[in-house]
Amino acid sequence: MDSFKSNPIKNPLAIAGRKIAFKQIVFSIVIVLICCLITCICLDFDAALSAFTGGSIAIIPNMFFAYKAFKYVGASASRKVIDSFFSGVKIKMGITALLFSLAFKFLIILPLPFFGTFCIVMALPLISPFFVNSNFKL
Repeated sequence: MDSFKSNPIKNPLAIAGRKIAFKQIVFSIVIVLICCLITCICLDFDAALSAFTGGSIAIIPNMFFAYKAFKYVGASASRKVIDSFFSGVKIKMGITALLFSLAFKFLIILPLPFFGTFCIVMALPLISPFFVNSNFKL
């Protein structure tokens, strides 16, 4: 048990949390690709690119947050869990703001597909437990 305290990466709880986070990120990527395909068929390629950009701006910070949030687990590391969670939230907000500013500065964005896909991906954690469960294999 001491090896888990010295190496939080191998802790079974951390591994389980990372697997769930990985499944949700993969689910988000699939939803973004579906949104891009539908947007490309219904509108055009520029709208699909805007949808992809909006989805990417939602997914990339979530990946960094998942890495930071599931670094530590357990009651003995409760302070580290809280600190890593809040630092993950700060990093997520900073990366999101940076990606938004880069997208608006360097890309031609169509607002509806961009913000629509962004909002869909941000709302996915509300519905993903119905689709991403322990029986979902990757």
